[in-house]
Amino acid sequence: MVVERVGDALVAVDGRRFDAATAAHLPPSEPSKILAVHLNYRSRVEEFRTRLPAAPTYFQKPTTALNSHLGEVVRPIGCKYLNFEGEIAIVIGKTCKDISPGEAKAHIAGYTIANDFGLHDFRDTDAGSMLRVKGSDTLCPLGPGLVDDWDFRDKGIRTLVNNEVRQEASTSEMEWDMAYLVADLARTITLLPGDVILSGTPAGSRPVEPGDVVTIEVEGLGALTNNIVDGTAVRRDIGAQPTESEEVVSTAFGGDWEFRGIRAPVASRHYEAEDES
Repeated sequence: MVVERVGDALVAVDGRRFDAATAAHLPPSEPSKILAVHLNYRSRVEEFRTRLPAAPTYFQKPTTALNSHLGEVVRPIGCKYLNFEGEIAIVIGKTCKDISPGEAKAHIAGYTIANDFGLHDFRDTDAGSMLRVKGSDTLCPLGPGLVDDWDFRDKGIRTLVNNEVRQEASTSEMEWDMAYLVADLARTITLLPGDVILSGTPAGSRPVEPGDVVTIEVEGLGALTNNIVDGTAVRRDIGAQPTESEEVVSTAFGGDWEFRGIRAPVASRHYEAEDES
C-alpha cells in the first residue's frame, strides 16, 4: 500500500490513517537492480588513507538483500564483522540511458535513506566481487519513505548506534553528486523505474552486534532504524567459510585498526581499500 506521511500519521489514498511508529513498513521501491558506488565521501577516503579513482567505481547488491525501516538485519552465527554504512539512495522514476548529468533530475523519482550493510567476514572469499559481503539477505534496508522534492546539496547525514553518533558528515563531502552518478551508470546500463543507486558512505563505518539498534538520519529525509539480530550459522559442509584475515579486520575497522585487541602501530596502518564504499 502506498501512503503519504502527514505529521506522525501515514495516510492512504482512500483516507485511512496509520501510526507511522507502529506500521509494518516495506522498502519504498521495487528495483530491478541495486547499484552502489564504492568511495565517494572525502572523509572515507582519508580514513582509508587512499585516493579516489579518476571516475566512480561500482558494485551491485541483489534485490533479495532488500530490507525496510524497522526491519531486522541478520548477522549469521559465526560471523563477527557486520558493518553499518549510512547512505542516501537515489530512486529512478523514468527509464534512462545515455543521458547527461543535467538531464538526470528528470529521471529521478526521489530519494530515501539506505544502510549499505557489509558482512566483511566474506571479504576474502568474495575475491573482490562484494557479492556476499554486501549482497547477503537483509543487508540493504531502505526507508522510511520516498521524498520527491529534496535538494541533495549540503545536507547532513549521521549514523547512530544505540543512540550514540558513529558517523556524521555532509553531502558537500561527496566527490560525485547524485546527478553525476545516475548519468555515469546510464552510459552503459539502462536504468528502470524503481532502480536504486547508493551514493556512498562517510567515515566511521564499524561492526555492530546482535541487540544493537542502528539509526541513520538524513536532513530532509527522516530516519531509518534497524535492529541487529542473530541468524542461523553458515553451512560448514560446502563453500568457503567466513575468515578473519588482516584484510577483513582492517576493512571492518577502517582507519582505526585493532588486531586481536592490540592497536596496530601508526607506521603499519596504511591500507589500500580498493572496493570499500
